[in-house]
Amino acid sequence: MIVSLWWVLPVIIILVMYKFVLRVFFGMIIVPDDRIGLVVKKYALSGSKRLPDGRIIATNGEAGMQAKALAPGLYWGMWPWQYAITMEQFTIIEQGKLGLVKAKDGASMDTGRVLGKPVDCDKFQDTIAFLDNKGQKGPQAAFLTPGSYRINTFMFEVVAVPVTQIHENKVGIVTTLDGEPLEKGEIAGESVAGHKNYQDPMAFITAGGRKGLQEDVILAGTYYLNPWFVKVEEVDMLYIPIGYVGVVNSFVGPEGKDTSGENFKHGNIVNRGEKGVWEEPLDPGKHPVNIYTHAVEVVPTTNIVLNWADSRTEAHELDKNLCTITVRSSDGFTFNLDVSQIIHVPRNEAPKVIARFGKMKNLISQVLEPTIANYFRNSAQKSDVIGFLGNRVQRQNDAKDHISHVLNTYNVIGVDTLIGDIVPPAALMKTLTDRKLAEEEKVTYEIQRHAQIERKEFESAKAGADMQPEVVKSTRQVEINTQTAASRVAMSKGEAEAKTINAKADAEVRITIAKADAEAKTINAKADANATELNGNAEAAKIKAIGLSEAEVTKQKTEAMGTEQYAIVRVAEALAAHGIKLVPDILVSGKDGGNGGMIDALIGSEMFKKLQLSNEAELTKPADIRSAKPEEGK
Repeated sequence: MIVSLWWVLPVIIILVMYKFVLRVFFGMIIVPDDRIGLVVKKYALSGSKRLPDGRIIATNGEAGMQAKALAPGLYWGMWPWQYAITMEQFTIIEQGKLGLVKAKDGASMDTGRVLGKPVDCDKFQDTIAFLDNKGQKGPQAAFLTPGSYRINTFMFEVVAVPVTQIHENKVGIVTTLDGEPLEKGEIAGESVAGHKNYQDPMAFITAGGRKGLQEDVILAGTYYLNPWFVKVEEVDMLYIPIGYVGVVNSFVGPEGKDTSGENFKHGNIVNRGEKGVWEEPLDPGKHPVNIYTHAVEVVPTTNIVLNWADSRTEAHELDKNLCTITVRSSDGFTFNLDVSQIIHVPRNEAPKVIARFGKMKNLISQVLEPTIANYFRNSAQKSDVIGFLGNRVQRQNDAKDHISHVLNTYNVIGVDTLIGDIVPPAALMKTLTDRKLAEEEKVTYEIQRHAQIERKEFESAKAGADMQPEVVKSTRQVEINTQTAASRVAMSKGEAEAKTINAKADAEVRITIAKADAEAKTINAKADANATELNGNAEAAKIKAIGLSEAEVTKQKTEAMGTEQYAIVRVAEALAAHGIKLVPDILVSGKDGGNGGMIDALIGSEMFKKLQLSNEAELTKPADIRSAKPEEGK
């Protein structure tokens, strides 16, 4: 069994040693699919044996590091005693990065250049082409984008760096490290075309791009920028809020023609894109401005309130350094006052304001601050403190007119000037306060006095109102008494007149009564006759007949009874008619009841007196009562 397997051992040895045999005796090299073979030739058997001076990479079979690398595959004749093969991984540039290439061999760099010119070399994978096309040693302008490359690392050194990314609302300010030098007096390279936002360095250089700070900026996005060619600084976009404009002062560009006119002597106002202050400001919004080549002063175009007060500052902080104004009056008092000034810078005038002052703060410090402070100091010296306080409104209006006139010469509108707190000296304020308190107390006392008077009047009115029913009653009673008195006066006058008449006509009273009766009857008869002539005539006939009849009866009675007896009977009838007692309460008679002449005379005399008194009483009564009595007597 052992003898029969003697041939197995050599076969095993051959199988184990085949790679060594092939490598040593046949020079076999196998390059894997993910590798390249870097070749170092130890010596040359024929041809040139030495590399040219200054070269480190062999392109023509010279000994040394070979330009040609072995791609994946099988190679023969690469005997180990002549060639050293190094397996190197592919150069891989990941996404989000780029490969910077530095050549270790090649032509010398041009004077003043920092980057080698790009040459046709299959993205640095063909070293022989790079060297034959006079590729330059050193950092290369060209770079590798993401991908996998067979790079001969004997010739090229590759460094992966992140791509350049400009974020939203940002801009990239570019400084190039290669190109033509800047012209004298310039601070930044002017804009050139064709370089694809600095991603093609040779296009930039060929187009005449200047090294150094660039006018152009790059906007938000991702860029393959060679950091050996450009440096990028990311800054915020310029934001101009609503109510503001941006006045641009450009440090680059062609020299422009002044458009401000002959009357403006404070700087050049030029068109957009030229060097100087642009006549057209930037409107509200976001602007990609190169902050190193363009200075932008943001100017408020709404009303600006500036406070000369220690305790108040607006959000814009232009009045941050302003303070309360201290003035001295003509009577020697020092006092403080706060002032607020409202100004407005028109949009089209903003460039002139900035051309004149440079910044809004300079306008405040150079014009407004001294103008307003000096105006109020001068104004205070022309008045005493009390007068200054008393004429506050007029002084405020005068200040507005004066300051508006001054600001107008600086292309600024003075909207209003407002005087705030005025703080007079404490001693004077105490005097004024005491005086005011005294005046107020006086007014208070006067008001209280009037209140008491009004209260008194009110109480009086109230009492009067309470007594009004009594007053009315009293008034009515007075009127009644007045009328009664007047009636009595009238009655007294009537009585006096009646007495006078009675005194004068006492003797003829009976005749007067008789005549009155006769006249009354006559008037009545006439009235009755006028009413009815027939009735009147009949009544007259009746009266005549009665009268004749009575006369006849009287005559017959007189003849029958005697004149004296008939008179006594008539007197008795008259006394009975007037309610006079014929028989006295005490009867006085003669002896044995006899009647004598003396007694009869006495009785007749007394009866006559009573009748006379009764008639006098009747005459003293009012006329209407007296006139009614005869009717009652009928």
